Amino acid sequence: MGEISKTSMKRSKPSYFFSVLGVASLLILVGILGWFLINGSKLEHYFRGSVQVQVYLRENAPQKDIDSLQSYIELKPYAAKTEYVTKDMARERFLKDNNEDWTKVLDYNPLPASIDFYLKPNYVNKDTLNLIVADLSQNIIVGEVKYPDAVVTNLNNVVRKVGWVLVVAVTLLAILVIFLIDNTIKLAMFSNRFLIKTMQMVGATRWFISKPFDGKAIVNGFFSALIAIGVLLLFIFAVEQWLPEIKALRDYTLLGLLFMAIIITGISITFISTHRSVIKYLKMKLDDLY
Repeated sequence: MGEISKTSMKRSKPSYFFSVLGVASLLILVGILGWFLINGSKLEHYFRGSVQVQVYLRENAPQKDIDSLQSYIELKPYAAKTEYVTKDMARERFLKDNNEDWTKVLDYNPLPASIDFYLKPNYVNKDTLNLIVADLSQNIIVGEVKYPDAVVTNLNNVVRKVGWVLVVAVTLLAILVIFLIDNTIKLAMFSNRFLIKTMQMVGATRWFISKPFDGKAIVNGFFSALIAIGVLLLFIFAVEQWLPEIKALRDYTLLGLLFMAIIITGISITFISTHRSVIKYLKMKLDDLY
């Protein structure tokens, strides 16, 4: 029986070679989509974290009240970073944006002082911002609270639409990958159907027959995953060379989890498909194998 098992492995090498490449190709697609998901999530987090709220102060507000308001905002869970912008600082920023100096027309600075802060990504939505504006507007030294309303609305709409598109794409690709890998493994096992049946006819148990094929499937799935990870790393490196800005989004922890998911997926699908194929041929009658 040991000789039969070794012969099985030798005869199956050509078909297993192509099945490894086939599975690796499909895992590469999964990896690329996973990488896009990771970067998309990081990019969304970055854009949400760049939304700034400006709390404009009334003229001649006491410095003590300003400091108190700034401390109040800093203690809030939605504020990531606060800054007190004086009237002179506001004027400097206004001129840096290539705006015209008003000194020829006005003899005073019309820009109000403000307390500016960035929102934490989880708080960038219309309902939360309306509550924040209502809360801060109650302070007597606050003249107006502003935030980029159009940016927040468009950002949430885009994120919602892209999220649904990615969910559908991931679901369809997952189904497609499982189906294609399953068929690839079945084709690889087709050349071994007579060998499987012969081992059964000479008295080998199901466990004894399936063990070498299952072991080979685990190894093949692992190597397929390694090939996919290698190609994915080359792809990521090429994209980062082309767009160096993307390097700022790199997250080694999430990449490590993605690579682990590829390995687990490759091993699991090849093992399950191979085992199912072996059991299938064991249950078939000899005449049905032709």
